[in-house]
Amino acid sequence: MRMGAIVTRIIQQMKRDKRTLALLFLAPLLVLSLMYFIFNSNEASVTLVVSNGPALLIDKLKETDFTIIEDDDFSKKQLQDKEYDGWLAIEQNELKLTLLNDDPSQSKALTMQLAQLLQTSQDSIGSLETDYVYGDKDTAIFDIFSPMLIGFFVFFFVFLITGIALLKERTSGTLERLLATPIKRSEIVAGYMVGYGLFAFLQTIIIVLFGIYVLDIVHVGSIWLVLLINMMIALVSLSLGALLSSFAASEFQMMQFIPLVIVPQVFFSGIFPLDSMAEWLQNIGRIMPLYYAADALNGVMYKGYSFNDIIMNLSILACFAVVFITLNIISLKKYRSL
Repeated sequence: MRMGAIVTRIIQQMKRDKRTLALLFLAPLLVLSLMYFIFNSNEASVTLVVSNGPALLIDKLKETDFTIIEDDDFSKKQLQDKEYDGWLAIEQNELKLTLLNDDPSQSKALTMQLAQLLQTSQDSIGSLETDYVYGDKDTAIFDIFSPMLIGFFVFFFVFLITGIALLKERTSGTLERLLATPIKRSEIVAGYMVGYGLFAFLQTIIIVLFGIYVLDIVHVGSIWLVLLINMMIALVSLSLGALLSSFAASEFQMMQFIPLVIVPQVFFSGIFPLDSMAEWLQNIGRIMPLYYAADALNGVMYKGYSFNDIIMNLSILACFAVVFITLNIISLKKYRSL
């Protein structure tokens, strides 16, 4: 009887909490649907440029799943700029395969299939020499993912810790007492951003340095650029966590934002090939901060990009931060109108 009373109370409490019910039943369906569309996307087409290739070899290559582009005046710089998967150059019966290697698993598959095809070719062609634009033959798939993982962990922990900390500020009455003073809403938001930002930036530095110098995560570009990108990620996460904390009534509700805000961004951070996704899925990824953060980190740490190469990604991240901070200031209107 007493147990039944407890069960009845919990059911009534859950029925009144519409947000929890929605996240309990709808959020898993949303994430599951997203995973379905992503994993059922078509495999990315492999594009191979061939220079001075004999007609018989070209015909055999066109019978494969490769997209073949014939260009006798091609260069390694063009391969990098156009982001094709590989370039096969033939000079005096010598073959040189240059791989972009931005996806090591795809590069290895291309090399193996090309080697098998050359073995069956009747053309008197010499051995195959392989060169790489990024990385080398020992590059593992984790070398591609690891820069993105650093950005993800910075984003996730800053979001979680900041959101819960600011929620406690509000539920404990500290925010209301601040709003009872002449201080402006923008000053409150700026104060929270700077105060919690100091700890968020310190956490970011620790994560980046640990990942690079202790775990030996690949980094070709400048460590300062890596830190700069992650500082921007922390700022976006800090402002987003602060914004969403104003819509949560408890720590439990703050945690409920994770499957809606954090999990979907993982799918668009480069862990799964974006080029093979449907266009509408790619458009969803472009409205998520981690899409640009991961692209910048992968560019600097794996490809050795300079500041000019990532300035667009940094600018977009800065725009996200400005938008979230502005919304933070606006959201305080429900506590006080000034």
